[in-house]
Amino acid sequence: MWDGPFYRVRREGYEICFVPGAGEDLAEVDDVDMWVILDDGDRWSGTVYTLDVVRQDMDRWRDTGECLDGSYFWVWDGLIVRDPGIPAMVRVIDHLVSTGEYRTTLRHVGPEEDLD
Repeated sequence: MWDGPFYRVRREGYEICFVPGAGEDLAEVDDVDMWVILDDGDRWSGTVYTLDVVRQDMDRWRDTGECLDGSYFWVWDGLIVRDPGIPAMVRVIDHLVSTGEYRTTLRHVGPEEDLD
């Protein structure tokens, strides 16, 4: 469900919050920031990329000289998936949550702080 700039997917015990581009086709999303928000308020963040996006970036870096001329791709909280689209990404994230692997795949950002 859309909530302003966020696309939220509610699950039992957690929610996945994506930030796709305005007007982006959800079935074609291939590079997106996201959070897993547990019911206790604990949050885990990541950026999900497809293999194609990684390849395109590395090819571009070959020309720009970044990352040793595109010789490597490194992201602290990056999750690389085979297929594009929010539904495919949700399937992977559901698996990570059900197995507990989200704790090593995503970055722990803690609960949202109340600024009042």
